[in-house]
Amino acid sequence: MLRVDLFMLLLLLWAPLAKAESPGRLAKRIDQAIQNDVFDEETELAPRTDDYTFVRRAWLDVVGDIPSPEEVTSFVLDPAEDKRETLVARLLADPHFGQNWARYWRDVVFFRAVDERAEIAAGTMETDLTEWLNEGRPWSEIATEFITAHGDVRENGGTAIMMAQDGMTEETTAEVSRIFLGIQIQCAQCHDHPYDRWKREQFHELAAFFPRIAVRPVRDLTSRSFEVIGTDRFGRKPPKNERFPTAEHKMPDLEDPQAPGTQMEPKFFLTSAKVPWGTSDSARRLQLAQWLTENEWFATALVNRMWAELVGEGFYPSVDDIGPDRTTVAPTAVKLLSRKFKESGYDLKWLMKTICQTEAYQRESRPRRETDGTPFVANVPQRLRSDQLYNALLSAFNAPEENPPRGRRPQRPQAAPRGRFAEAFAYDPSINREEAVSSIPQVLALMNSMDVNLLFRGKKGSVLPELIREIKQDEELTTELFLRCLGRVPTSEELEIVKALRQEGMKREVAFEDLAWSLVNSAEFQHRR
Repeated sequence: MLRVDLFMLLLLLWAPLAKAESPGRLAKRIDQAIQNDVFDEETELAPRTDDYTFVRRAWLDVVGDIPSPEEVTSFVLDPAEDKRETLVARLLADPHFGQNWARYWRDVVFFRAVDERAEIAAGTMETDLTEWLNEGRPWSEIATEFITAHGDVRENGGTAIMMAQDGMTEETTAEVSRIFLGIQIQCAQCHDHPYDRWKREQFHELAAFFPRIAVRPVRDLTSRSFEVIGTDRFGRKPPKNERFPTAEHKMPDLEDPQAPGTQMEPKFFLTSAKVPWGTSDSARRLQLAQWLTENEWFATALVNRMWAELVGEGFYPSVDDIGPDRTTVAPTAVKLLSRKFKESGYDLKWLMKTICQTEAYQRESRPRRETDGTPFVANVPQRLRSDQLYNALLSAFNAPEENPPRGRRPQRPQAAPRGRFAEAFAYDPSINREEAVSSIPQVLALMNSMDVNLLFRGKKGSVLPELIREIKQDEELTTELFLRCLGRVPTSEELEIVKALRQEGMKREVAFEDLAWSLVNSAEFQHRR
């Protein structure tokens, strides 16, 4: 009997693992599903990209940085057939994987903040989420952390969404739905949704999970902070200019705004599952997190967003406006990948391995298609986020970053170079990428800013003067700079241009400082191809 019980226990423990299909095998099935859903006999597919492009693409996508010349050369010369798979696996094990994607999600949350004060929580979110991602915590657990969080925003990164929305019930509701389900239910806040099935009552039933939270200043003479509180105690009046939690959420009366409104029972709009009035704050938020993370749109929202980031366009036109009333371009593929992502235990690293092994990811890049074009025939160039661009600048010239004082959690101060870069180059990663266009401040920041120009002159620990001094052959130095900045060797035409500049009598130091400046200011440097 004991042996039978142990055998059954082993089966139960092994069963979830058996469902996690290998990334390589699933990648082929995804490609075949896209072939069946999207392409026809006349579709012309871009070929596989070369190794130079792939290694730079993978580095930027996974760890948010560019590879060194040694990394590029080693990868290109590696004869192994599985070297691309091996590279992605190694990068996913790098601590910078968590940091890169924590910064991505930080921007997702704080670009929609209702108050600039919310930035005080950005660094803590980045720090904690970096740790969670590197530990391999399931996306469902991470989502639960954000939905159920409370406490000091400098100490608990999970409070970020509520801090960004100042604890306001309706705004928090909208963001939780947008970020974790990809559904813009806030359009139903004041009226039935004009394009989707969602009714006004459904929005306010979802909002009824959040009336008992608020954001308050921390009363501490030694530090300036805020805390997210969730309470079940009511009765006293709120301080001036502070929102006070309420026992239950009420849907306003549009015809009589002064009326108390209709009290709403907490109900999850996708399934109509509900909790009774009076349920405690912690219990209702925990229950919502469970229902939300078990729903099919939870997996689909993350799959669509990650696919859009890695391939250049998603299965749906927008990463945060999907749902049962939206049309996908590849229904079989997105359903298959979403189902397998859930079966993996919401394993983000597994998902990235799978996507990176698809032909859709590994194709050459082409400009973004027109509306009537065929999706997924090529990868699409992605404009680098501000952190990626800043990392690339530092890595290209081996320059050190100015770190915050020891003992402080990073708060992305605007006085630091990375913060100044964010002001010029950051954009909301949830927007369609064609909307992330260059601006005059961005052009001037790369062309004229002191932070960038000092890199070319070696005043910030840059290796450029040393390279100019030690590499005597012009062609070899040109190749080194191309490898450092663009992750590839120069073409014969590019070599001839540099040669012509030198023959015109331009000083060697000036010529190669200008070359480095030109490479950094190129569209190729500022994009992931």
